[in-house]
This record gives sequence, structure tokens and C-alpha cells, in this order.
Amino acid sequence: MSLDTVAYILASLTAGGGSLGYIRTGSVPSIAAGVSVGALYALGGYRMSNRQPYGVELALLASIVLAGSSVPRAIKSGKPLPIGLSLLAAYGLYSFGSAWSSRVR
Repeated sequence: MSLDTVAYILASLTAGGGSLGYIRTGSVPSIAAGVSVGALYALGGYRMSNRQPYGVELALLASIVLAGSSVPRAIKSGKPLPIGLSLLAAYGLYSFGSAWSSRVR
């Protein structure tokens, strides 16, 4: 699977999840965070698919932000939602981190 496809999938999952969190509980932080991180993933995917600079870096940034917010909550609460978000972030960190690392060398 190409990196831009991975970015688009992660964008839809995070934005959709944030929207669903807002619909279910009325949580404004959920929709703000979900749509913001989803937009970073989508912009990164768009830039990668058009061979523009900084696409991988934007998607990596989105993964770092997602991991930074979800991993501590997953450790503290042990609830399924933060654990799932942490797994998405870990997959993004691995995928985009590997691509970025191979370019830097």
C-alpha cells in the first residue's frame, strides 16, 4: 500500500472518529482534535500523491501529535478508544518515520 493511501486512510479514521465522538457525547475537543489531525494526514497524503515536498513530514507530524495525545491516555485509562488511537499513531509513526528516515540518509 502506498504512503499516500495510508495517509488518506488515517485521515478518514481520525476525522471520522472525532466527528463520531462529537455526535455521541457532544465533545468539542474530540471533533477539533480529530478533524485537525485528519487534516494534517490528508494534506500530507495530498502532497505525497502530487509529489510535492513535505508530504511525509506532515503525515509524520500528525502521527506524533496523535501519539502524544493518545498514548498517555491509553496508559492511564486502559480504555479501548485511546488504545486504538495509540495503535493508529504507532502505525503512522512506523510508516512515515521509516519513509522519512530513508530519505534523510
